[in-house]
Amino acid sequence: MSKTPEFESKPEPSTSPSLEVRTAAGVLRGSREAGLAVFRGIPFAEPPVGAHRFAAPQPLRGWDGVRDAVSYGPPPPQAGAFGMDALSRDGAGDGDWLTVNVWSPDPVPGAGLPVMVWIQGGAYVIGTSGLPEYDGSRLSREGVVVVTFNYRLGIEGFAQIEGAPANRGLLDQVAALRWVRDNIGSFGGDPDRVTVFGESAGGGSIAALLAMPRAAGLFRRAVVLSMPGTFFSPELAADIAAACAAELGLRPTVADLSGVAPSELPAAADATIAKAAQWVDRWGLAAQRSILFAPVVDGDILPVTPWQALADGAGRDIELLVGHTREEQRLFTAIEGMLGEVTEEQAATALRVFAPGPDGARRYRDAFPLAGPDELYELVNSDWLFRMPSLHLAQAQTAAGGRAHVCELTWPAPGMGGVFGACHGLDVPLVFGNLSDSQAAMLIGETPTPEAEALSAHIRSALTAFATHGDPGWPAYDPAQRLVQLFDTPSTVTTYPEEESRVLWQDHVFPALPLIGR
Repeated sequence: MSKTPEFESKPEPSTSPSLEVRTAAGVLRGSREAGLAVFRGIPFAEPPVGAHRFAAPQPLRGWDGVRDAVSYGPPPPQAGAFGMDALSRDGAGDGDWLTVNVWSPDPVPGAGLPVMVWIQGGAYVIGTSGLPEYDGSRLSREGVVVVTFNYRLGIEGFAQIEGAPANRGLLDQVAALRWVRDNIGSFGGDPDRVTVFGESAGGGSIAALLAMPRAAGLFRRAVVLSMPGTFFSPELAADIAAACAAELGLRPTVADLSGVAPSELPAAADATIAKAAQWVDRWGLAAQRSILFAPVVDGDILPVTPWQALADGAGRDIELLVGHTREEQRLFTAIEGMLGEVTEEQAATALRVFAPGPDGARRYRDAFPLAGPDELYELVNSDWLFRMPSLHLAQAQTAAGGRAHVCELTWPAPGMGGVFGACHGLDVPLVFGNLSDSQAAMLIGETPTPEAEALSAHIRSALTAFATHGDPGWPAYDPAQRLVQLFDTPSTVTTYPEEESRVLWQDHVFPALPLIGR
């Protein structure tokens, strides 16, 4: 894409059900939906199959005529978790996964609207932009252009494969952001006011982007929600890739794996995950949590960990907003059927494995003297995987002279009798305002309460304000006062409330996870 896209002449928005926009690759036909211009399934790179399999994303070839952009593109190959593999089973072979979707309240060149680009989570193995929870309509009505997109996952996107670049999923994200830079003006967006926002693996991806030279200049602001602290060394990633390939009787090379249909690869990774306990002596913490894929600190595409990069000043010119939920682990404990069932032995093991430092288990018990096994298990898992990595990202930013705002979601989800608390993922429906889809209903209830609607409106207003002018409505974080926004009913601004955990982890460095056995 070498030239700035131009807007194609089109009928007035209020009278036409469709509209056409000219991008660098060709003309697109979208639709008008409840006052918004909506475009779905726009390719931003060549399909990463055939000669492009396991390669960095390749520049998109243009097309003649008008291309319909009214349906989401196919999902990339998915792991089997939550039945997600069924979404990509049909049509996975065509490889047209790398697509973006756009919602705009004013698709006129020069409108100069702020742009919010969402990167979805899913443990780097599941996720697709076409899920109902990521519909950008309500968020776009706050006056922003919303963009969502797909990127490669699992073995396709993150496995360390001989003959392939590392972090292909992250390179897909860079390619999507370059598409935004080159084309979003045609949709009414301002390419100089791009905010990336994402949750879980999406937040971890954004943290990686902050550290990647290839992503420099592609966004001005970043919202990182519940980022996982898992980043892999090349040795660990290569060993995991070898185990996945061995499930197919193959080596982890482009030559071997290119002969496997994309739709079949996730099953090999799923089989390896099922055996993760067998690999604890080699893979350590990654195996303990059955995490097989993460950004690889390869020294090139991702030179160092995000915390090190920000501490060195890499994000000083990026305005950053970081958040997490209070009970991050609760969702996973529920999925595992362990709510209220954690034994003292299980809690002791979690403290031994995940607490920082040689004396971490004792220090946790001293810091939380009234906590029983369930609470201790939840606290140390929440802190290791999400809460402290997120807080440390903000602290690294401020230590280097950059600006960061911090928030915590403390509102307990009312669904299922309130068992989930302020769990991992609860912020996603609140951010998008999609409170009635099936995923949100499990957490929030079949009929959203006025409290839930009001809290969602507050969060959407804060994030769009941040995307517009860099101020979400509460003070920036500093190491002295440590003021943060607590999203609740009512919401408050107060000193960071997880003080015991902050102190326990204050000297911890989140390194790239190593291969600990040979």
